[in-house]
Amino acid sequence: MGHYFENNLITKDDFEQYVIILFDKKFTFTTNAGIFSKKGLDYGSRLLIENLPYKTLEGNILDMGCGNGAIGIVIAKLSNTLAHMVDINFKALELAKINAKLNNVENILIYESNIYEKVNSKFKLIVTNPPIRAGKKIVYEMLEKAVNYLLDDGELWFVIREKQGAKNTIKHLSLIYEMTIITRKKGYFVVKARKIINKF
Repeated sequence: MGHYFENNLITKDDFEQYVIILFDKKFTFTTNAGIFSKKGLDYGSRLLIENLPYKTLEGNILDMGCGNGAIGIVIAKLSNTLAHMVDINFKALELAKINAKLNNVENILIYESNIYEKVNSKFKLIVTNPPIRAGKKIVYEMLEKAVNYLLDDGELWFVIREKQGAKNTIKHLSLIYEMTIITRKKGYFVVKARKIINKF
């Protein structure tokens, strides 16, 4: 199977659908072969979604590496934001568009981008469940370069597993962000990284 962080259009389609309840609302998501977490919403993404500060979100937000769109769609549904959703994988982007329609979400922009290559806005929030299997270099680029796309009061929120280098990643990013561990469950860390204004 082609890696979900790449564009492998040869991968045979194998569509499935799942339903989840979040904050007493029902969400329906379509998945496909070659896309991360094909069988349902993964635990890390769910933990991240459940801890985001929806009541204070406004303006533009960015779902970096959106996959089938679950994180960005939930944010757009539950907050007064315009959700930019980007991915390098064309199949993921098509699923994100399908899922936005399934969940009656219109306050979104979905487009292809190799990390931040085609991102031209600044954001109140950047959120990601980074593709660990794509390698440390790509993950660090996604997390480090986010600082250049945050508003002065903006925050990067991400989820990462302890066994996939959570502690080292937090330590590394503390050079450019004010780091806060929001929650830690079952080996997963949900982390808030706040832009340090006087360094940039």
